[in-house]
Amino acid sequence: MKLTEILQNQELRTYEFPVVKERTFLAHAGVTALPRRTSEAIRNFADQGTKDQQEGDWVWPLVTETRKAVAQLLQCDSMEIALLGPTSLGLNLVANGLTWHPGDEVIYYADDYPANVYPWLKLKRLGVKPVPLRPECPGLITWEIIEDLVTESTKLVALASCHFLSGYRIDIDKIGQQLHKRGILFSLDGIQTLGAFPVSVEHVDFLSADSHKWLLGPVGAGIFYVKSFCMDLLNPTLLGARNVISPEFIAQEEIAFYGGARRYEPGSLNVPGILGMLESIKLLLDLGIENVEKRILDLRQYVLDIALPLGYQHYENGNSGIISLTHPTYDMQALWKKLGENKISVSLRKNRQAQTFIRLSPHFYNTEEEIDRVINVFN
Repeated sequence: MKLTEILQNQELRTYEFPVVKERTFLAHAGVTALPRRTSEAIRNFADQGTKDQQEGDWVWPLVTETRKAVAQLLQCDSMEIALLGPTSLGLNLVANGLTWHPGDEVIYYADDYPANVYPWLKLKRLGVKPVPLRPECPGLITWEIIEDLVTESTKLVALASCHFLSGYRIDIDKIGQQLHKRGILFSLDGIQTLGAFPVSVEHVDFLSADSHKWLLGPVGAGIFYVKSFCMDLLNPTLLGARNVISPEFIAQEEIAFYGGARRYEPGSLNVPGILGMLESIKLLLDLGIENVEKRILDLRQYVLDIALPLGYQHYENGNSGIISLTHPTYDMQALWKKLGENKISVSLRKNRQAQTFIRLSPHFYNTEEEIDRVINVFN
């Protein structure tokens, strides 16, 4: 199936994405609606679970397939993938698993999504110094801004691949290359780009992302990537029968971990969520992430070409599927409520200055006609 087939065949689009029958859904930067195939995978797991134990032999080949699909998406080895969500879990595993010394520094962005702020602030209790980035434009983080804060004590830089409100995407490869030249680790919150844009972890040490946004997957199913040579640096902080070698489930005197990123999976996996996530990832891979990227950016421009002449202002000129709009005279909260009454799903967000924005985040299967429906309410 090609992306153009979905857009040109309304019957197919409606079948694959049942939400389009119910409403105009433009909130993929929030919590996505599920594709039909994803829902069916979860339902199939539930049906199978009524006939025998939920972790039947049929499950594990699909879990292995999921690791391989994620590895294809990230251009890495499947042994570097732990199937853990939410995003905050992976970020905390990094914060808690590295060996910190008093005086170490971690560079982070204080106006990032809270899940990518609090794990680093918490390190102050260990004598670690969190160093906040303060770019002139929200989310517009470049290597040059980071470089100004790097010192000999910098151990880790923790960033989001894309800002959740301004929509700015960072240059992952350039930042990662420069950090690695200086022996500094790089942690990435990838939830706002993974599934919408190509993401390579060649120059990333750790990546965390739940599947419930652009990956079109279930809530609570996610990805935790650890570069292979960093596994000796990142101690597993959650231990159980699944990641510590325990023959016949008998606890041993010494703790020894299984190989690969499985060492970060302490207990039972969120199997229904993982199997749903697998179907969503397979769909995205089949369509081609580059094609998805182009479609999202085309829709972004379509929104701006119509909304800006109507007096709307966008919150910085990001380069992603996130389009946050406000208006000098309109009540954004009242407008958001009106959109909801018209069965249009968008997000309502505020910045630190208490400005209110309507955030549109269309995915590849959305149409220009759906955007027009939103603009008609705007106008």
